[in-house]
Parts: sequence; C-alpha cells; structure tokens
Amino acid sequence: MEQIVLISDPRVTGVPVVECGEPLVDCRGVLRVDGRRSDPAGDWAHLRAGVLERLVRAEASLPDDRHWLLVEGYRPAARQQAVFDGYVASLRRSRPDASAEELRTAAARWVAPLETAGHVAGAAVDLTVCAGDGTEVDMGCPEAATPEESGGACYTRAPGLAPRARQNRAAMIRALSAAGMVNYPTEWWHWSFGDRYWAAMTRAPAARYGPRDRG
Repeated sequence: MEQIVLISDPRVTGVPVVECGEPLVDCRGVLRVDGRRSDPAGDWAHLRAGVLERLVRAEASLPDDRHWLLVEGYRPAARQQAVFDGYVASLRRSRPDASAEELRTAAARWVAPLETAGHVAGAAVDLTVCAGDGTEVDMGCPEAATPEESGGACYTRAPGLAPRARQNRAAMIRALSAAGMVNYPTEWWHWSFGDRYWAAMTRAPAARYGPRDRG
C-alpha cells in the first residue's frame, strides 16, 4: 500500500492558512444530498462555494447515470472534536497499553484532529456515488467505515477489492482529481480542496480556507 501522509502529520499542521473569505453555500438543490448525518441547522449540507463548483464539474465526468451523493460537508468545531474524542476513546478500549500519542496517530487514520480538519473549514466533503434512482453503487465498504470495521477496505487503494468496487473507486478518483480535489488515502469517501491537507499534498504555499463558523 502507498506511503500515506496522515492528516496529523507536521507537514500538514505546519501549513499556514490565508483565508480567502469565500462563503459557505447550501449544496441542496445542486447536488444529491443524503440525510444520514443531517443536523437541525443544516450545517452538513454546506460547503465552500469553490468546493461545490468543483464537485459539480467532477460529476459531469462520471460514467452515465452516476451522481455524487453528498453525506457530510461542513462540520462545526465542537462536532469535529466530539467525533475525534469518541474514536480515541474506542481505540483506547481496544488498546489499553497504547500511549496518548499512539492513540492520536491511530485516530487520525479516520478522523482529523481539530487543527487540521477540512470539514470545519467547509473545505472537505464525505461523499459516495449513486445511480440515477438513488441506489448507492458498490465502493468496497460502507462510507465512514473505520479501518477496524472494514478490515482496511476503507483505504482508497486497498488491495483485494472486488472488480466492480475497484472500478467505481477509479471513476471517483479520476473525476475528483481532474477537478483539483485531493483524497485522504485512508478514506475513499473523503475529498477536499483548499484546506491544509490539500495544500500539503499539492505543495501550495498556504491553505485557502480556515475554520468557519456558519452561525
């Protein structure tokens, strides 16, 4: 498997942010938006305007009768921290002898620490692919499955995937990469543009989007 730079890596945390001020926009009515992680404020359905524009462009290059299904976009800081802390706690139960730093590194395979999280900037999106009737296509494991739950199949280029799942992931990679977005290789569903991870992976001098309060 490829060498992966985790989102907690100093090469990511050290990237400066030069906020461009681009607004968060509602993706509903533009993309298909799933409600599995919806919230009363509608935060999950929002992204920076530039990220949404890239998703729309990328969707046009998907195979016939395929569409994005947006699962979660913007995530408030308190929610991000709660997800991270919850996963660390679950890892601690299964690895009682691990140090705090080991648990933090292990957690970063699946959820970003607050300081580098693209979701809190509205720059990262969790999404999958569906057919015209809304049926999700086979991506090899469920969206948001942890490394433990999926046996590592959550890794974007995991070995041993069924041919159809591998083909579907390849189509996603081609479309989103061509639109300038970057994948987090431990999560096939997580893509971003303009955040610290994107900047580190593309060697941009700074991130365009920093933490955003939609309230």
